[in-house]
Amino acid sequence: MTFNLELVDELKKRTNVSYADAKDALEQCNGNLLEALVYLEKHNKINDPSEEKSFLNRMKKLLKKGNNTRFIVCKKERTILDLSVTVTLIITVCAPYIVMPVLLLGLVTGHRMKFEGKNGEELKVNKTLHKLSDAVDTAKKKLSEDDTVTQ
Repeated sequence: MTFNLELVDELKKRTNVSYADAKDALEQCNGNLLEALVYLEKHNKINDPSEEKSFLNRMKKLLKKGNNTRFIVCKKERTILDLSVTVTLIITVCAPYIVMPVLLLGLVTGHRMKFEGKNGEELKVNKTLHKLSDAVDTAKKKLSEDDTVTQ
């Protein structure tokens, strides 16, 4: 049985299925659009386009937030590195064996790391980063004191 393209297009548009699925449903239902809709629904072939759109919208929002948030490395009030979080994440995923040691080395050498929002606002994670930096500084001081005592 053959169907005109408008009928297949209409079914495809309403259900977000492939042309093959739309044609098959129409064949099974002898060209009846309503029956084809019910057939596709019974066989769980109807794709909800809102799921795809909501996922894409969430990804767009996340990307925009990542681009508006900055990862900043400073040493004595001088900015050494200022990158968007999106770029920072990409670099970290691509080269974790380089990034992690460099970050640890930065902490040991007295660099401070922070995240900054779009309008320069401090983020909550910065408290944790400051505590980490302070802990590393304290450990360095204790090690240097122990070193001078043993000599």
